[in-house]
Amino acid sequence: MLPSSTVENYLKAIYLGSSAAQTQPQRLLPMGQLASALGVAPGTATTMVKTLAESGLVKYEPYAGVALTAAGQKLAAMVVRRHRVIELFLVRVMGYGWDEVHDEAEQLEHVVSNRLIDRMDEMLGRPEVDPHGDPIPDARGVVKPQQAQSLLTCPLNTRVTITRVIDQDKSFLRFIESHHLKPGESIEVEERDAASDSVRVRGKDDQRVTIGTRAASKLLVQ
Repeated sequence: MLPSSTVENYLKAIYLGSSAAQTQPQRLLPMGQLASALGVAPGTATTMVKTLAESGLVKYEPYAGVALTAAGQKLAAMVVRRHRVIELFLVRVMGYGWDEVHDEAEQLEHVVSNRLIDRMDEMLGRPEVDPHGDPIPDARGVVKPQQAQSLLTCPLNTRVTITRVIDQDKSFLRFIESHHLKPGESIEVEERDAASDSVRVRGKDDQRVTIGTRAASKLLVQ
């Protein structure tokens, strides 16, 4: 029996929440963080996680958090793979804007087969990242490691290339696009001002834009 969309959503949320801590990929994800990511009450999340633990998909430690088992990791990676391949297919083939595809992929990721995703992946040329620069797991669930810094940590006055945007909010993506800060753009961070909580960036055609540090933290570069 195939996992339900609810099970897949939980596994994906744990996968994404855990992978956000790149230095400790096996750390326990706090239950409050998981509940917040899924938009459910903590008690609801705990009940579901206990069920997943009984199925051997997660390891749950009361008052500590949850982590994926090897089986859960594999299933979660396949959901993430389907989501990100679909997003890229919608942009490249169907003509969607990169700010439109997240919600569509959220629905489709639960109903398409891995076989169809493999064909789409092949058609797209086996890409390593989706339209937002998020890494696409391969057919075995393996993700190629990314070495990146944010606009808060990269060197000043040095040309870097934006590789990833860590936010799927439509208005944020439109803001990023309007200021030529999409993945692939070459930029320089000219100044970080702690007093004003801002970062000044010089980008395309030497255009300068000042963004907040919260926005800057969501833009990864190499």
